[in-house]
Amino acid sequence: MLNFIEVFDVMNVDPDSGEAVPTGVTGTRAALERDGFAFDPGVATYCPTEWLDERGYLDAGLARRHPRPWGI
Repeated sequence: MLNFIEVFDVMNVDPDSGEAVPTGVTGTRAALERDGFAFDPGVATYCPTEWLDERGYLDAGLARRHPRPWGI
């Protein structure tokens, strides 16, 4: 059985439109807060803890190698 953890996408604001734009970086709340990234705390997804690196960020290469019924 996999252990899942809540993760968030890092967002930047487009200066022209004011819209939030995902950067492609995903990590745990603690990692993103520690590194000063902006994210929407109300919009989380979940991934297996095995997909996180030692810093608390999603290892996209590892995640891509495993089939899953949801998107990250």
